[in-house]
Amino acid sequence: MKKKVSVAILGSTGFVGLELIKILSKHPSVNIVFFGTENNPNTKIRDIDPTIKVYNNQFTQLNENFEHSSVDTIFMALPHGVSHKYVNCFYDKLQIIDLSADFRLDDIDIYKKNYDEKHSAPNLLGEFQYGLVEIYRKALINNKNIAVPGCYPTSVLIPLIPLLKNSIIDSKNIIIDSKSGYSGAGKKFDLKNIKNLEDYNFFNYNTNNHRHICEIKQELLKNSKSSEVLFSFNPHILPNFRGMLSTMYCDLLPGMNKDNVINCLNEIAINNEFIKLINDDQRADFFSIQNTNNCILKIFDHYDSSKIIIVSLIDNLVKGAAGQAVQCFNLSNGFAENTALI
Repeated sequence: MKKKVSVAILGSTGFVGLELIKILSKHPSVNIVFFGTENNPNTKIRDIDPTIKVYNNQFTQLNENFEHSSVDTIFMALPHGVSHKYVNCFYDKLQIIDLSADFRLDDIDIYKKNYDEKHSAPNLLGEFQYGLVEIYRKALINNKNIAVPGCYPTSVLIPLIPLLKNSIIDSKNIIIDSKSGYSGAGKKFDLKNIKNLEDYNFFNYNTNNHRHICEIKQELLKNSKSSEVLFSFNPHILPNFRGMLSTMYCDLLPGMNKDNVINCLNEIAINNEFIKLINDDQRADFFSIQNTNNCILKIFDHYDSSKIIIVSLIDNLVKGAAGQAVQCFNLSNGFAENTALI
């Protein structure tokens, strides 16, 4: 049996950081030795989240006090614009699994345009493997530096990349309509935006101007046989805490039909434990994916047989963040991919 991997979590008190603690506390080969935070130092984990039963007596420390020499792997559950500043301090000294957007993009100009930040480590952008396991599994094995995809891109790319790769859908005129639980907006999100004493609210935001658009486009272009990918993207916030549903409306290429779509996605489901393609008589809803690392896919006919509708569901905190990060960690360290995730 392999020796335990010593792990640090920077940003351990955010929604994603706490999710990482819950998952990694079940991992038989992990020992969390540092619980970093920007705003809640010297606080017991159980006082932040009483549901955490392991490590609950551990105290948080300021992220800046992290000492890399005692750690094998660091999970960075930090906001964009914060993560890259820490990475510069200990790159090439330990494994880095970054859950921010700071190392997902290949082009520094695209990063600056979308994130309004001066990147302190632009030379390292090409040194991080994009951590979409179902697409880049081989590249992630034994990989040291991993950039975990965003939640919206995860829900969109898992079904669309195989369909583009296999020339089943057109790369133009894709419509993506996504809905997320409010945990995706982080702990600073004002709940008054979606709840009051009388009712619940629901709204779209940053339509065709969301920061994840550049990430989705980058990965679709990499995996498409076409030199152009055109799509619209309309994200929404729901009054649910966790969960994400993306509905994609695609044009089929000539000669393709619903069966081709189902067969293609069935193949990815057969080869990936966490991808589930469900039947017409099964309902695709948030309850089916919450607190799991699964991505559930369901295919619908369009009244126009030249089009197809694809629904993709994930838990934005698990498959869209912490669970996917642990999945990458397992692959890169030689553990069974599903360790601590089932």
